[in-house]
Amino acid sequence: MKKKLNEKLTLFYTPNFPKKFNSYSSKKYLVTIGIGGNIGNMKKTFDKLILCLKNDSRFTLLMTSPLLKNPPFGFLEQNDFLNGIITIKSNLSPNDLLKAMQRYEKKFGRKRSFQDAPRTLDIDIIFFDNKRINKKNLIIPHKDWANRESVIIPLKYMINN
Repeated sequence: MKKKLNEKLTLFYTPNFPKKFNSYSSKKYLVTIGIGGNIGNMKKTFDKLILCLKNDSRFTLLMTSPLLKNPPFGFLEQNDFLNGIITIKSNLSPNDLLKAMQRYEKKFGRKRSFQDAPRTLDIDIIFFDNKRINKKNLIIPHKDWANRESVIIPLKYMINN
């Protein structure tokens, strides 16, 4: 099912997006990650990522948002992106979580050619509990998250459900 929000934005509903997985986890940290991409079949890629996270004992999947199709920013000569939000619980430190997410990006074929380049899978840590981190390789909450439709719209859906 899809719901057109306007000329440029469309929400997609699939079996895994949106979905509530678990309501309880004994893991320590509540983490919100943003996922996105615009190379290949993104719905299939996101479903495979959900399966990987589900089977990874370091994470407990809590909830996903609907997926948002939206135009690129920065480098505009590329396909629209599909984006979503996933909430998980984990005992990993922020740095270890970052490394784990970068490994998943690589596993799904992510190449870092230039800023805002097309990609097979992008995983951003939007929030990590209530922590604030400002290091060269990691900024939490994610830099500029509040100005990105690709984060705000899916997040809004999750908060309202």
